Amino acid sequence: MTAKSAAAAAGATVHGYPRQGPNRELKKAVEGYWKGRVTAAGLRQTAKDLRAANWRQLAETGIHEVPTGDFSYYDHMLDTSVMVGAIPPRHRAAVAADTLAGYFAMARGTQDVAPLEMTKWFDTNYHYLVPELGPDTVFAADATKQAAELKEALALGLAARPVLVGPVTYLLLAKPAPGTVADFQPLSLLERLLPVYAELLADLRAAGAEWVQLDEPALVQDRTQQELAAAERAYRELGGLTDRPKLLVASYFDRLGDALPVLAKAPVDGLAVDFTEAAAANLDALAAAGGLPGKRLVAGVVNGRNIWINDLEKSLTTLGTLLGLAGRVDVSASCSLLHVPLDVQAERDVDPEVLRWLSFARQKTAEIATLAKGLAQGTDAIGAELAANRAALASRTNSALTHDPAVRARAAAVTEAETRRSPSYADRTSAQRAHLGLPVLPTTTIGSFPQTTELRTARADLRAGRIDTDAYEERIRTEIRDVLAFQEKAGIDVLVHGEPERNDMVQYFAEQLTGYLATQHGWVQSYGTRYVRPPILAGDLSRPGPMTVRWTQYAQSLTERPVKGMLTGPVTMLAWSFVRDDQPLGDTARQVALALRDEVGDLEAAGTSVIQVDEPALRETLPLRAADRDAYLAWATEAFRLTTAGVRPDTQIHTHMCYAEFGDIVQAIDDLDADVISLEAARSHMQVAHELAEHGYPREAGPGVYDIHSPRVPGAEEATALLRRGLEAIPPERLWVNPDCGLKTRGWPETRASLENLVAAARTVRAELPDRAS
Repeated sequence: MTAKSAAAAAGATVHGYPRQGPNRELKKAVEGYWKGRVTAAGLRQTAKDLRAANWRQLAETGIHEVPTGDFSYYDHMLDTSVMVGAIPPRHRAAVAADTLAGYFAMARGTQDVAPLEMTKWFDTNYHYLVPELGPDTVFAADATKQAAELKEALALGLAARPVLVGPVTYLLLAKPAPGTVADFQPLSLLERLLPVYAELLADLRAAGAEWVQLDEPALVQDRTQQELAAAERAYRELGGLTDRPKLLVASYFDRLGDALPVLAKAPVDGLAVDFTEAAAANLDALAAAGGLPGKRLVAGVVNGRNIWINDLEKSLTTLGTLLGLAGRVDVSASCSLLHVPLDVQAERDVDPEVLRWLSFARQKTAEIATLAKGLAQGTDAIGAELAANRAALASRTNSALTHDPAVRARAAAVTEAETRRSPSYADRTSAQRAHLGLPVLPTTTIGSFPQTTELRTARADLRAGRIDTDAYEERIRTEIRDVLAFQEKAGIDVLVHGEPERNDMVQYFAEQLTGYLATQHGWVQSYGTRYVRPPILAGDLSRPGPMTVRWTQYAQSLTERPVKGMLTGPVTMLAWSFVRDDQPLGDTARQVALALRDEVGDLEAAGTSVIQVDEPALRETLPLRAADRDAYLAWATEAFRLTTAGVRPDTQIHTHMCYAEFGDIVQAIDDLDADVISLEAARSHMQVAHELAEHGYPREAGPGVYDIHSPRVPGAEEATALLRRGLEAIPPERLWVNPDCGLKTRGWPETRASLENLVAAARTVRAELPDRAS
């Protein structure tokens, strides 16, 4: 095919689309179902309506082939486990009795049955449910969901492509089931899983699928020869099937490296490849592999993870180069648009000048359609769009918001001494213990407490003008008094004020820092029905004044026990925001760290003896390729130390991390030089405690004994068992007792019971310790 005819064949598509609806209709329907206010039929109808609306929107924008199967009630990896019949034994009865209720039991657990483990989807803030597999796992194909959703799209007269998690990625992201032998590798089940995928593909072809997309993002990570051989075998076998649709194998988030020639040579019909900045090396690698002659290439030139407008001319240049490397080039986003908000036009409070720089899911689909048109018809056909794009890009480059000389001068003047705390942990720990007077196995929580109906009502009333600021702040004071009273009565040692004044752990600070913008409708799914509104870090950043001191001081005035000051760390401020892409992340992190350093100093001056700087995103933001990690960890750990290194020896610095794989960043956790770290551990059965011990981690740690992402209340015996397991790895003088994460999303009844059980567990285990530790 000539370049000209390839251009004429160019189309527009996407890998996936936001699920929630313009007003988070899916969240409301699912939570209504959980509470018994929405029937299963009602939930299914809401979901069907949202899917249809999404597909129509995509088609009207110019997307020629819509994705199906990417829609989920909770998580697409959980959907895949259901699709291949990988239901853990403890959930089988619930699934058999009621498919929908059993599905949610796998996601959230019940009072009697624990849910699947949850962790981050590569280096994003999306959480997936981790498959549990063992040597006895028996797979069984169930294409019901995929086939039904495909038929819905086809009935609307649309070209549609089912999107499935590929078999290699599914197995690489799985974990051995509890009780499985230590050396079991889920990838060893590939031979057993491939016939199931063959059956699924046949079922989808029978349902009308011309193409099926198999997502293999795990192949952009460093992979062994054994793993690459598994990918080669998987797609040789699936590609060699006779009863199948055309196969499009997709990767995203980074460069494919050694996996690219494996996929390029596989007997499949096309590849979807990320060509954005993080994966720019894919272009040269594809050329070196000989391209994809006679095959389809879906080119991810629009970034599916950020909210900045695309440089259309730059993307057209990339697309023009790709025309000579494939039989057909279609234009797409780099990954599913699940990771960005729905529609920038819903924002009414953002400066119109800044609004020109932003592109949410609907705008990105328009960019994709424009690029496809330009590729097919030439740049004259999109002349007006190109001119508007050039003007918007220039506006951003020349804006005063993006360049503050004072901020840049301060960041440039940072010295090595400012990033190193003195004295060392070994020397300052005795001063902290003397100052705080805590018992062995001290108890605490992570920060937030349930946000009550009264608090949410007061917040809505303040926005609507039904109450004034004084009335609202009295509600805040009441909430803080109640939270402190409960903690004291329950016997918790280090208290928190519960954060009733905060909307979100990043947004709250972003709204008080220059350079940040907040959205009103920029919701993005984090997990299940948990949606967040990541703020937008658009320019140079500084702190006009104290952000947390007032309410922390008020809380401390109500008790003799220490109350933690609570801050969000610099890496998490970046990871859970949409961050400017016009300067290195390390430079932006240093600006955030300096603003937070000022806040830490003000908290300490106000009498706060324990300050927690949360960094749950440190592991999440770790580059997917090992070669890129040292540089990232250098600036990330430096930013944390710059935030915290200015305090006195007797001020105790805590940090917190949750829902990630920590084993490969234990050295970085050590390099943070925090005095205490709390970590998610309940669902992973204290695995992280043993990882810390194997590393020789010398500081204090609190691996969680209460899984807060499930509504179930862990009994005192369960928390005691986890705590005893923690003591197998961490000595009692360095072990803290705490939940996995903050309690904002939980209700008071379950929170109260769970924390009382947590304290009871700490007392039980304390009593078991020898006299030297008690």
